[in-house]
Amino acid sequence: MTTGVALALTVDGTERRVAVDPRRTLLDLLRDQLGVYSPKKGCDHGQCGACTVLLDGRRVLACLVLAVTCEGAEVTTAAGLAPDGELHPVQQAFLEHDGFQCGYCTPGQICSAAGLLTEFAESAPSHVTVTDTPQWTDEEIAERMSGNLCRCGAYAGIVAAVRQAGGNR
Repeated sequence: MTTGVALALTVDGTERRVAVDPRRTLLDLLRDQLGVYSPKKGCDHGQCGACTVLLDGRRVLACLVLAVTCEGAEVTTAAGLAPDGELHPVQQAFLEHDGFQCGYCTPGQICSAAGLLTEFAESAPSHVTVTDTPQWTDEEIAERMSGNLCRCGAYAGIVAAVRQAGGNR
């Protein structure tokens, strides 16, 4: 165990205890210390969304979160959404709608979409929401997914996948 701040958190359903440098990001903890490679390091500045994970059920950019702030937290990566090999509805929808091409951004896109489903269930508005209850429009989905970039341009498949995962085709 290296020197640092003692940290206990749950990653993809497994409790982990580590010593972490107080300057280390959640992304670097996951990838470099814990060997969890689902979240990708893209820009390392919070601009691309490749590192998106769910932190206590809410989507966050792991490259912007200090690991020491995650004491006792539950972190779910795209890999953790399918704990027993059974695909999460978002993962299944991405397959059915070809919501990926090269696949680099896909884990972040999937975590963001899973977080989006929670936001919709809670009727949380976005910048383009025009009613008290968000609607499953292309504009609404695109706005909520706008923090996740896809260099390959698989956006049409991503929007269709999110709509399907939300039960709205």
